[in-house]
Amino acid sequence: MGKKADGKVLAQNKKASHDYFIEDTYEAGMVLTGTEIKSLRNGRSNISDAFATIRNGEINIHNMHISPFEQGNRNNPTDPTRTRKLLLHKEQIRKLIGLSKQEGYTIVPLKIYVRNGYAKLLLGLGRGKKQYDKRETAAKRDAQRDIQRALREKQKIAR
Repeated sequence: MGKKADGKVLAQNKKASHDYFIEDTYEAGMVLTGTEIKSLRNGRSNISDAFATIRNGEINIHNMHISPFEQGNRNNPTDPTRTRKLLLHKEQIRKLIGLSKQEGYTIVPLKIYVRNGYAKLLLGLGRGKKQYDKRETAAKRDAQRDIQRALREKQKIAR
């Protein structure tokens, strides 16, 4: 049997790119209990309010909501926003400890997806945006949209 390569995005934190400059990303495994993976596969999760912390050389994610599985059994976790442990290599954790201690940096969950049958969480090392940075990003996006619109119009006229 070959490996399954799903790569399906189960949850995404769209607010993260609006609030942070994402400078580096890390792929982490998650320690799930009971039927949490079934709820994840059904798309019953939310990571918009989630954040990661590092304590005692371990990285944990807080406020990640995974709804209980409807057809669950007694092994179903009762608290949907419990703290979950993330699995990273020691070198990656050490690097994250050093970078997140710097002023203005935080560890932000970006998306949850399935790779080779395992649920993965993409973590981003983010530096907070100021209000004027957000306006500047929006202006760049609008300018790019106008450029694309003008190019499409020019191609239509050329035909």
